[in-house]
Formats: sequence, C-alpha cells, structure tokens
Amino acid sequence: MTSDNTVDGPPEAPILTDYADGVAQLTLNNPRRKNAITLEMAASIGDFCTRVENDPAIGAVVIRAAGAYFCSGADTRDLASSSADPASPAAVRRTSAVYSAFVRVGMLPVPTISRVVGGAVGAGLNLAMATDLMVVTPDARLESGFLARGIHPGGGHLALLGRAVGWSATIAMATCGVALTGEQAVTRGLAHLAAAEPELDARIAELTAPAAADPELTRRIMNSARLELGPPAVSWSSALEIERGVQMWSMARKGEGAWSSRGPGR
Repeated sequence: MTSDNTVDGPPEAPILTDYADGVAQLTLNNPRRKNAITLEMAASIGDFCTRVENDPAIGAVVIRAAGAYFCSGADTRDLASSSADPASPAAVRRTSAVYSAFVRVGMLPVPTISRVVGGAVGAGLNLAMATDLMVVTPDARLESGFLARGIHPGGGHLALLGRAVGWSATIAMATCGVALTGEQAVTRGLAHLAAAEPELDARIAELTAPAAADPELTRRIMNSARLELGPPAVSWSSALEIERGVQMWSMARKGEGAWSSRGPGR
C-alpha cells in the first residue's frame, strides 16, 4: 500500500484534503460561517470523491471540520439567491450541486466517518448522515433545522433520518424541532460513538486502521454491503449469492498455506 502524505490546498482554502497511510481526510475550512457549504466547497467535495474512487490505495475516509462547529448547512447566501426563483435552472443547479456532493460521499467505495463537534444542522446533518459512521462529542447538537428556516427539507433529509432513527424520531426532528445531543444520537443509532473531543482522533484512528491496512478487501466488502443493505435491502438468499463469489476471491487471495496455525507453508 502506498502513501503520499500530501495535503492539498492552501490553509485558507475552503476545503482541505489529506492523503496518508491509506486514509483520505477532507476538512471543511469555513469556520467563520460555521463551515456552511458553498458551491465552491461542494465542487471540491466532488473532486475529493473522484480521487478516492480512483485511488485503490485509499481504504477509509474521514470528513471533519475546522473550528468548533461541524457544519451549519448550505450557505444562506446561496439559499437566498435560489429563493428568488426556486424553479429557475440556476437555482436548481445550485441546490443540486450541494446535494450531489453529499450523495457522492454516501456512495464512496470505502467506509466513511464524519467527525462531528459542536453541531450539524440541515444540509450539514445531511453530510454527516451521508457517511457510514458518525463520531460525535457528547454535547454536539444534531438538528434538522429546515422547519426553523421556513423551508421543506431537501437532499433526501427525511430518508436519511428515517433509515437511522425510524419514523417517530424523524417526525420529531423534522416537524417538532427536536434536537439530539451526541450522546442521544448514539442511543438512537444516528451516531456510532461519542467521545470527548481530545479523544476523537484516536477513536477514529482505531476505526480506520483495519480498513486502511487492506483497501482492496475493504472496497469489496463495502460494495457487497451497499448491494445487500441498500436501501433497498435484499433478501438473505440474494445476499448469499452476492457474497459467494467475493468470498471465493478472498480465500484464493489468502491461499491454503495461510490457514496453518504454524504459518504459511507449515
């Protein structure tokens, strides 16, 4: 496995990327606006996803943010421009660009982890939910936020919430203004784990290490997981067939001798 240990973009760039030891990291770098997602940032997220897709040495992705707040959603200046004529081609392009970036994250061929501190709201929560695992601080605030802004949820927000927390909690968050703390999010199944911020990076490193150590196998497992779990999920018998050929490939790669307790060839 190769590692280029590179950081792309000057420190003032709105998106920073880093590639090292089989892990690709993307940092939202717009802390003065609580890392609100601009069109430029959305385009950079798409570029990052393209690199991850095309680099077989990458086995895991971490999405994080500069400053004390993960993401406050789409940039309100873009939302204001779109509200002038929401059905116009320009408005549709703006909203589609932001949400398409999140879909790209959600379809990456490796496990993805969002590192959420402070909070995530609206499209910012969409970005966190697009990842496979959300790692949060106990006091982080996760909220839908669309109703509070007087607009309908977008970007598949209700579907993302629903698959994580179910009908009741989705309705509570989307229509009743209920927010979850990081600890509550773990209890509800929205987040994977909660830890104090100084501990987050170590916990994330524990999660990414196995995937980064064998990117080829990781990517094949992730492909099967997306096929089997969906949405929509497939039947048990279909899952058996999806896994059969890939497991045979992994066994051939391992080889007969590797199963010996005394080591290969013994």
